[in-house]
Amino acid sequence: KETLEKSSLGALKKGDPINIERAMKMGGRLDGHMVQGHVDDTAKCVSIKDENGSWIFEFEFNQKFEALLIEKGSICINGISLTVFNIHANRFSVAIIPYTYENTNFQALRIGDLVNIEYDMIGKYLNRFKRTNVQKIVSLKDLLNKPIQEVTFNLKSSKELDEISKILPENGNT
Repeated sequence: KETLEKSSLGALKKGDPINIERAMKMGGRLDGHMVQGHVDDTAKCVSIKDENGSWIFEFEFNQKFEALLIEKGSICINGISLTVFNIHANRFSVAIIPYTYENTNFQALRIGDLVNIEYDMIGKYLNRFKRTNVQKIVSLKDLLNKPIQEVTFNLKSSKELDEISKILPENGNT
């Protein structure tokens, strides 16, 4: 059910090309982008421009994922790891070199087609960390700006003390 809701799988017809890529083998040098193969959402192809043998594809995406895109960051489209550029409003572009075009289903994409999107894994972790920890960090900094006699910490573990010590000023009263 989740796959049908988040991906373009339900729109495929018999004979449509798909991309299948083997998982990266760990133990060697990491090269390229880190992706997991999980579809986060779909995007719609809104423009295809031939650029002397390479192509620029522009996609319209759900703006709720805007925080996960950065210029020259990574994105996975239909299982192909690519670099994002020209991000504006709810659109982004990717450049497709001849090899990628000839060996993937990008050659079959048309304006209006839906593609599967996996956003950058590190970006997703950072976004989650920011959402879940920003209030805690702000609260601790507010406390640290008060005179030391006004602040009482009720710590439940040494891990909490370690977290607080990371944001204490080097020369402050601790």
